[in-house]
Amino acid sequence: MVGTELSRVYRAYIKCLNKRDWADLENFLHDGVQHNGRPIGISGYRDMLQRDSREIPDLHFDVQLLICDPPHIACRLGFDCTPTGIFLGLPVNGKRIRFAENVFYEYRMRRIERVWSVIDKAAIEPQL
Repeated sequence: MVGTELSRVYRAYIKCLNKRDWADLENFLHDGVQHNGRPIGISGYRDMLQRDSREIPDLHFDVQLLICDPPHIACRLGFDCTPTGIFLGLPVNGKRIRFAENVFYEYRMRRIERVWSVIDKAAIEPQL
């Protein structure tokens, strides 16, 4: 898959997340998808995203930087949201915060097989 096609597939995945179209999520993930080195499968990945959406009702994934080098994608996602309670061990409790997540993906056959994610917790702390 060339970079432009992989970029298109990735942006469709982000659109799926923002629509909270959990049924369509399986079209973007391998059965044995891993997150930060842990095999969690599609159901575990879906559960993780659904939990995040419950805890952050206004969660929206904003692609700020996208680099494609098939079969990999590197992305900086921006967030401007209001988590309802504790977030990353921090007492956010409905306060509006802004932060970024740096994520790397490995694709196999047009589906995400591995995800490595780091959230910039240090950017949140001074906002509280």
